Amino acid sequence: MHNMLLSHAMAVDLYRKLYQAKQGGQIGIIPFVFMYEPLRDEECDIQAVNRALAFYVCWVLDPLVFGEHPQDMRHILGDQLTRFSPEEKDLVKGSLDFIGINHYSTLYVKDCTFEACPLGGDRPILGFLNITGMRDGIPIGDPTAVARFFVVPRGMEKTVNYLKIRYHNMPMFITENEIRGYTKYVFRTYLAALLRAIREGADVRGYFEWTLMDNFEWLNGYNTLFGLLLCGWRDT
Repeated sequence: MHNMLLSHAMAVDLYRKLYQAKQGGQIGIIPFVFMYEPLRDEECDIQAVNRALAFYVCWVLDPLVFGEHPQDMRHILGDQLTRFSPEEKDLVKGSLDFIGINHYSTLYVKDCTFEACPLGGDRPILGFLNITGMRDGIPIGDPTAVARFFVVPRGMEKTVNYLKIRYHNMPMFITENEIRGYTKYVFRTYLAALLRAIREGADVRGYFEWTLMDNFEWLNGYNTLFGLLLCGWRDT
């Protein structure tokens, strides 16, 4: 992540110095953003949500906006977390014209500060927390063919509002959003949630669905359906 952020900042610096005035382009970065909710109505799980967002979202964005990694990460990792030199900090800070958001789903978070707490076979992860889509045997939203992709429209509004507040309403684009099998439902409900966030003042400049055509989906090949148009070579 450290090297990726430095590479990004160098590319932005080069573009701004040599090309941006002539071309009028912008450069952003796109984190994959799950929204998180506390598994239990307890302060420790609420704080675990903050840590989850720090480790999985703000680790990318905080340095580009503020020049530093999130304090939640620094508090836990200490010197294990890389630091930017003064020169690197000057380069990285502000190297962002917009935030891109790949958002599909929302998950529960449970605090694991003082215990090992695998839930449903999930393993504890960075930040002393455990992430799951189930609470008392009930999924957080409609389950889909993709693990951890539950249909949770409210997460779209929460995601945009969280980034709006943390990053001073920097321009945002939804760069990926869709869940196969629920396309029309997702469009109707997720876009309604996005519209609520926009009406509350979020500076969202655009929305991109994933994807136009069914695609080769990572390790799942063509077994996992995505896309507005399904391709004809699939076995029926």
